[in-house]
Amino acid sequence: MSLKPMIVATAIAIGISSMAGIVATPAHAQDAAEAEIIGFHQLCQKGDRRACVRFGILIGRNEQRHADWRRAHADWWWWEH
Repeated sequence: MSLKPMIVATAIAIGISSMAGIVATPAHAQDAAEAEIIGFHQLCQKGDRRACVRFGILIGRNEQRHADWRRAHADWWWWEH
């Protein structure tokens, strides 16, 4: 039995389970700026690369906002836990 197919299957299972966690957590906007950021995040999750870039720019503009988002939406940064 080869180890490579088992590794690939495990990676796929981890990816699917992590995506289920991301999809299962609804986000609620606190203000207009946050609503815009949430919109870009949702488009990014659907594969819109421009939205991903814009989401990153908006989050990166303000370090405090970035820290607040990391606390409020920790599951969006699951790879850093």
